[in-house]
Amino acid sequence: MSLFWIVIRQLAEIEAMATSKKVITREEWEKKLNDVKIRKEDMNKLVMNFLVTEGYVDAAEKFRKESGTEHMDLATITDRMAVKKAVQCGNVEDAIEKVNDLNPEILDTNPQLFFHLQQQRLIELIRNGKVEEALEFAQEELAPRGEENQSFLEELERTVALLAFEDVSNCPVGELLDISQRLKTASEVNAAILTSQSHEKDPKLPSLLKMLLWAQNQLDQKAAYPRIKDLSTATLEDPAV
Repeated sequence: MSLFWIVIRQLAEIEAMATSKKVITREEWEKKLNDVKIRKEDMNKLVMNFLVTEGYVDAAEKFRKESGTEHMDLATITDRMAVKKAVQCGNVEDAIEKVNDLNPEILDTNPQLFFHLQQQRLIELIRNGKVEEALEFAQEELAPRGEENQSFLEELERTVALLAFEDVSNCPVGELLDISQRLKTASEVNAAILTSQSHEKDPKLPSLLKMLLWAQNQLDQKAAYPRIKDLSTATLEDPAV
């Protein structure tokens, strides 16, 4: 992320200058970029970290061979992605079984995650119109946990409220039936599995890009310089003067 460090350094240099904006030409900016040396090995590790954390098994294996990065246990990625996919498809019971097969301690030591998985099971029962089964499940499996934890009780009450509306489009908690809710639960499970495997739960690359955008926004107040507006292309745009 050489550009990020260039922005930070330039920001520090300009802090001590007058309030008028400094204009940095493309030639000056590119020279600064070329002066920053990033090891290829570090860039490869950054890419591999993203592929492993996000679960791109085939891409990670291909990249490992091409880049010569250290060996990764890609089987663990496949197992983790199977759990994530099961939640995303609404097969929560299957996901719980797969998590326990991987490591029973994940759910044993994380009551919030287990509650959210059970909550997702309840949502799927409601989605499929299994009202009686949903009520029984809520009473037997979730209510006891709600009695022990106020936040769980509040989430349970929000979920059961779905049963009071024939048309969920008019329900104030209708978003629980959105696919985004499945994705949220799947991400939580994914993070817990990564942590149990001593991996970082979030990839480093998105965080670095956010830092780059923050640094550019800070520098915008001090100088006109070639900046990146589209992260997907990383094309430098000439400064507006």
